[in-house]
Amino acid sequence: MLKNYQSINSLKVSSELLSFVNDELLNGIEISPKKFWLGFEKAVYELAPRNKELIDIREKLQKQIDEWHIQNKGKEIKLEEYKNFLKKIGYLKEEGPDFKIETNKVDSEIKEIAGPQLVVPIMNARYTLNAANARWVSLYDSLYGTNIIESEEGGSERYDPNRGQEVIKYVREFFDKYIPIDGTSWKNIAGLKVVNKDLIIFKDDYEYKLKDKNKFVGHRGESNKPSAIIIKNNNLHFEIIINPKAFSAAHDIAGISDVIAESAISTICDNEDSVAAVDSEDKVVCYRNWLGLMKGDLKIQFEKNGKKLERKLNPDRSFISKEGKDLKLHGRSLLLIRNVGHLMTNPSIILKNGNEIPEGIMDAFFTTAAALHDLKRKRNSRSGSVYIVKPKMHGPEETAFTDLVFSKVEKLLGLEENTCKIGIMDEERRTSVNLKECIRTLKKRVFFINTGFLDRTGDEMHTSMEAGPMIKKGEMKSSKWISAYENNNVDIGLKCGFSGKAQIGKGMWAMPDKMKEMIEDKINHPKAGANCAWVPSPTAASLHALHYHQVNIFDEQLKIKDRQQAKIDDLLNIPIANRPNWSVDEINSEISNSAQTLLGYVVRWIDQGVGCSKVPDINNIGLMEDRATLRISSQHIANWIHHGITTKIQVMEIMKEMAKVVDKQNQNDKKYVKMSDDFERSLAFKTACDLVFKGKEQPSGYTEPLLHYNRLKKKINQN
Repeated sequence: MLKNYQSINSLKVSSELLSFVNDELLNGIEISPKKFWLGFEKAVYELAPRNKELIDIREKLQKQIDEWHIQNKGKEIKLEEYKNFLKKIGYLKEEGPDFKIETNKVDSEIKEIAGPQLVVPIMNARYTLNAANARWVSLYDSLYGTNIIESEEGGSERYDPNRGQEVIKYVREFFDKYIPIDGTSWKNIAGLKVVNKDLIIFKDDYEYKLKDKNKFVGHRGESNKPSAIIIKNNNLHFEIIINPKAFSAAHDIAGISDVIAESAISTICDNEDSVAAVDSEDKVVCYRNWLGLMKGDLKIQFEKNGKKLERKLNPDRSFISKEGKDLKLHGRSLLLIRNVGHLMTNPSIILKNGNEIPEGIMDAFFTTAAALHDLKRKRNSRSGSVYIVKPKMHGPEETAFTDLVFSKVEKLLGLEENTCKIGIMDEERRTSVNLKECIRTLKKRVFFINTGFLDRTGDEMHTSMEAGPMIKKGEMKSSKWISAYENNNVDIGLKCGFSGKAQIGKGMWAMPDKMKEMIEDKINHPKAGANCAWVPSPTAASLHALHYHQVNIFDEQLKIKDRQQAKIDDLLNIPIANRPNWSVDEINSEISNSAQTLLGYVVRWIDQGVGCSKVPDINNIGLMEDRATLRISSQHIANWIHHGITTKIQVMEIMKEMAKVVDKQNQNDKKYVKMSDDFERSLAFKTACDLVFKGKEQPSGYTEPLLHYNRLKKKINQN
């Protein structure tokens, strides 16, 4: 195994990773490979023991919680007794005095602009570039290509002029509501021009102006015949493209051919849940793509419809302000990097005791080193910060450890203290109930908190595995704890001074084909006081951006600030079924649904190394699946087996049935290997089963240990 490793002092480093670090990562920055590896080695040996200690504390606390529930089995859970127990074991911390975060040098995309946040797997360069460039997206295309606009030609590749007119109508009606013209409607305007710092709008022989003149900020082209008009509302821009010759403007007397919406304000380049990175080969792909983004030279060539295309980072957008001065708007999404959590180790580097390196420590040093290239040029972060999103931290001890890790990163790389900003993923129960104290440990670094419903639900199930059978998955969103969890995140964030300084985020829309439903539902995120929320695609980003024109986040946060804070008692309300008297059909239907999505995701992860994909559910509705959804499904079935709602034999029968369904759903994929041809030899099927049948014993209910182990086995067999 170690034959492809080289010795760097006391470390065994994968040859592939070593070459990348020495020849690419450190090339062009003011730190030599010798200095880097010496400092890195020292830091790792200081940090790794504490990392292990924190993981051991998780296991100890879980055992104590399991024992408490076993001892109190059959009794009603009295919240005061439960809370006192959690305090006694150190799970629930005493809340300290009020404070405000002190994070400085934060970009406007974080503190001032509310809008969509994309999440993209960093392993896929093409997707990553698409996401980075999704700062500006055609609203016309987004509406035309989704189910928001209904027409007979909705699924046709041929342009439907009637559908096109419905798109134009939709946009004009939206403008009438949120960028109104004084005295007329956008629907029938005949032209636009700029005169004396004002936008002049023509209709018949009359001239009109915007009701709020400040919403006009600039143009492109000649003032009397502009090619684009720039509108600003709630700190977000629209670019109205004027090109009478374009086919989309054929029936538009104003000659408007498109409306470009400022869309993905920030993007999380994901090194965690949406990738399948299990060894140095995979990690180098992740690090190299991130490095390319930070240097600004990431490119990808590909073929589409028989044409060779190249994708690279978009430049900034240049205009003329209404004062006649040059105006530039950032052409790309502000890029954040999500590192892995504290749990996993990685075989890329072997320590002197023979153990693998904690992967989160490795990520911290290497992703920040890549960002040094941007800190020199300031094309991504204009304020000179590095934005790290840190997932799966359990409580204030672990957030404090993250602070320690990045202080050592900064010291080695010669960075000013608190250059590295940390986003706290509020997705583990021990973090939720101690959120204020978690933020306190990172008060000089924190730029982001968000709720991750999926992982949070998985942890809820695992933490309270012994409490009883969980309610159905579909009932979770309406349960008492989830409402308290979502509200508490916003309440604590505002209490700690996040408004105008840092992001408060909400979770992912998981149905990329259901944009009409997203438009109807996801407005609840800004209404809840969140100044960013996750979307799965550039199209979804442009459509979700409309919500931030409809809702002024900072006004909403002012209203919410004075409400009664979410109750800890509600947050600790365990979602167990009081009377689990479901019919056999209900039980089997619930398990089938979970098993099908679980298998659909795992088979691609193990066999093809795909960490995030659109997986059709049992009703053939495409859902964006990653490890978080997998965590819920596996823990839910494991819980029902444990409490006798179903049996292992019955679940195995359903798993085999659903494997056949998944095989059929993937029959057009040439790379796909059927599970049902040989269940005994299918590593993907075995892994999916292990995630369920060994689910109770997995640390915090995480899926990574089994996925990584079996993916590595698959890669070895393929080679």
